Amino acid sequence: MSRKTRATQKNFKVFCEGSTEHHYVDEMRRQKKLIITLKSVNMEGGGYRNFLEQVQTDGTTNCLAKFIIIDGDRAIAEEGEKKNLQELLDYCILQNKNGRIPHFLIVNYPDFEYIACLHTPKYKGKDVAQYLIKELGYKSADEFKADKNIYHSLNSGGNSYEHMMSLLKAENCFVVNNYSLNKKLYEIKVTTTYDWEKLGRKGSNINEFFEVVTGFNP
Repeated sequence: MSRKTRATQKNFKVFCEGSTEHHYVDEMRRQKKLIITLKSVNMEGGGYRNFLEQVQTDGTTNCLAKFIIIDGDRAIAEEGEKKNLQELLDYCILQNKNGRIPHFLIVNYPDFEYIACLHTPKYKGKDVAQYLIKELGYKSADEFKADKNIYHSLNSGGNSYEHMMSLLKAENCFVVNNYSLNKKLYEIKVTTTYDWEKLGRKGSNINEFFEVVTGFNP
């Protein structure tokens, strides 16, 4: 009797810099039964360059796409980081042009804390740090960042990532990944564009992450 072969599952790889993003995506993966491999990147001492090095050296076996989720404020606040971000952009664009593993660069501006606030209907552009404490009930920004239940907090009681996505505006996005999905062939094609004049506008293209990973969900 021939032995049954087990189908290999393709997975998404998500590279993120903060514990908040890690906890969020990790719980989302469990709740929605997504095939995601999480990669935390230490930004200390290297910034965006650390992302580039880890993405470059990470394997691609059975990888459907890579998502690199970063905060954009570093490119404005820290000298030299704009150049490092450009190098990361160039690398992602090259992979997509060559038809290799799709690379989605996701830039949250100013940071993921702002994107978290957009999950809640009550947020109307207030100071993010104060909103986390007064409205979301955290004692400090550090407590918010350490919350392992952050996905549940931001996706219950009327809060949701769908609400956040409804508030994002394409005209404010520093990076846009135009993509097409072929679920039958497990194929994603991506074309990446960016505009430095838009870096500094509050917003994100993180909607692409939600759309793509849930788009392949059985």
